[in-house]
Amino acid sequence: MYDRRVKIFIAVSLSLLLICVLRLAQMQLLASSSLQDEIAALKLQRGRSRQLNTLRGQILDRHGNVLATDSPQFQIAIDYRLTRFWDDRIVEAMRLLARDKTANPSLYDLEEEIETKRSDLRRIIHDCSAFGASATDIESRIRELNDTRWDFRTFIAWYRSGPDPNLIARYQGRVNSIPLSEAQADFERRFPDRTERLKRIVRVDDLAGLYGSQPLLDLKSEDDIFAAQIEFMDINDVSVVPKGQRQYPYGSVAAQTIGWVGPATRDDDKELFKHDRLAKYLEGEVCGRRPGVEYVCEAILRGRRGELVYDIDRKLIRQSETVFGQDVQLTLDIKLQQRIENYLTDRTLNPNYSAPSAVVVIEIRSGDILALVSTPTYDLNHVRYDYGTLRNDPNEPLWNRAISQQYLPGSSVKPIILVAGLEEKVVAADEIIHCPSAAPPQGWPRCLIYRDHHVGHDTKWDNNGRNALKGSCNIYFSRLADRIEPEVLQRWLYLFGYGHEVPLNYPPVESDEIRPRQLIQAQGQISSTRIPAGTQIDSLAQIPPLTKGNRRLFGIGQGNLWASPLQVANSFATLARGGLARPARLFLQPETPGRLEEAVDLNISPETLQVVYDGMDAVVNEAGGSAHNAFRPSGLVAQGVKVLGKTGSTEKPYNAWFAGFAEDNDGAKIAIAVLIEGGQHGSSDAAPLARDVIQFCVDAGYVGKPSDLTIPIRADAIGR
Repeated sequence: MYDRRVKIFIAVSLSLLLICVLRLAQMQLLASSSLQDEIAALKLQRGRSRQLNTLRGQILDRHGNVLATDSPQFQIAIDYRLTRFWDDRIVEAMRLLARDKTANPSLYDLEEEIETKRSDLRRIIHDCSAFGASATDIESRIRELNDTRWDFRTFIAWYRSGPDPNLIARYQGRVNSIPLSEAQADFERRFPDRTERLKRIVRVDDLAGLYGSQPLLDLKSEDDIFAAQIEFMDINDVSVVPKGQRQYPYGSVAAQTIGWVGPATRDDDKELFKHDRLAKYLEGEVCGRRPGVEYVCEAILRGRRGELVYDIDRKLIRQSETVFGQDVQLTLDIKLQQRIENYLTDRTLNPNYSAPSAVVVIEIRSGDILALVSTPTYDLNHVRYDYGTLRNDPNEPLWNRAISQQYLPGSSVKPIILVAGLEEKVVAADEIIHCPSAAPPQGWPRCLIYRDHHVGHDTKWDNNGRNALKGSCNIYFSRLADRIEPEVLQRWLYLFGYGHEVPLNYPPVESDEIRPRQLIQAQGQISSTRIPAGTQIDSLAQIPPLTKGNRRLFGIGQGNLWASPLQVANSFATLARGGLARPARLFLQPETPGRLEEAVDLNISPETLQVVYDGMDAVVNEAGGSAHNAFRPSGLVAQGVKVLGKTGSTEKPYNAWFAGFAEDNDGAKIAIAVLIEGGQHGSSDAAPLARDVIQFCVDAGYVGKPSDLTIPIRADAIGR
């Protein structure tokens, strides 16, 4: 009987052993086993991922000169897996869980781990002093990292524990809008036992982004980088990692157009890539600040992080490649822009050196914007630190005067008024509109020569359209504008680019989820009623009417006629093309498809163009022309360059203008607009600057051929 029982026991034991062996084989060998899948999932859940930094794309000028770039900077980074052991709240919660019978690891193992990790942290805090940081600073940074994640875990623990539905309803279901303080208060009401709250918080350890390296200390030299790698090579959760430091090699040049980067902390920053886990911003990352190309092209410049995913055994199980940001190339010539900015702000060359000003230069054939100058300016490498001072500066250096500010154009608009009058046949080319030596009727503008000399243009010449442009006769153009029907006058101004944003070739954004961004442009005004700020004008029908009484002021660029320097320069580019309106181009790469097809022919007759060209030629090149004295010593003619232009000045506020275009014997042309805030006369304040800027364009090869007969500009003003 006994032998039989032994045999039965042995048989049962062998059967159980066989079952265990078979089950073990299934678990180890059958990849399709559901248990194998569960094990893999558990290993993944308890594993870790490492996201790889991307580099922001560069901003380049038309010749490939770097305007903005990420230069590598290294820093010591530390993982939350290590820093959490410096948080007494976390350690207390770990001990509470370890005392539970089902806890893993045991309390003994946990205490050993706590001591090991804290020893590593003490060493890190001490050794960082070799890299210029005090122990107090490093401890503060570690506490800051821990507090951020503690708050994060607390909020999630509260939400997972079933929050008060009334609290959720109060914020219309938007959980992320609920302040942490209210969530904590609700958490404490529902779980008054602090021990229970600690356990719930520490169990929140499965969140994406919870673990991962965070910057602890910037390294300043290659020696520091090497020393840090050696010093911390035996600590798994400390690493020396590169990060991109945005730099602007040209400092203040084209600052308002290029823009800058700042911490990605605002709501619209977080919205941009919210559906892309590897593109959305992490703590400490930067993004473009409005306005400027850095902001407009954020979706292109940003790039996308790579990722390495490890399981619990630290085996790499998945990898996604880093996608570096694309470069953006502008049409600007940064050397030309730099030369213009240096010249405008040089007290020895420009009497109005301290006055805010703007200059726009456009290549006629392509519509390329070669220079978009706005002064005063600021250093892009320091703007984040100087922002408060710049924002409060009464000269408003943060604004791009060339594109986003609007001004009364004054007499610079008169060529457009003459085109409208001739094309609408309300005046003939040789028709005289008298400018007598007498004060005008009440309510009509007076001519400046009568104001200054008590004579009219009738004493100088036959006051037809050509000569009225030459002498900038207010009597002629106010009466001419008064003959044009208000809606017709508005239409011609609109066709030349006034009253709406200048079309620019913004690079395409590939993702449908990202809303395209644009530079801030002043739309200007071409109506008697001010259009509210923020109203987007896409058609002439949206613009309020122009009253008949306001026409006469529009004829001399006053009243409620406002324009940006870019609009003025672009209107003269259209005029220089013979009435072909084309979108201006600021971006070379990425290229915008179909841009050239957007050109619109205004169908201006050759006869009209000839009259207007003759008048603008006389402004610059004939005695008695309002800009003749400024251009007479230039030497541009000897270099094969002919300038056609128009001066302008306004009162209340006072501003000085010159606008026009230059062409050479080979057909190359550039359009230009110069604005000087507070300038009294376009002839003496703006025209000399325009002359010198055109010479800079000759020197840069955009028009004409440089010769020894150039304007007397000091050599040390170039590139200074």
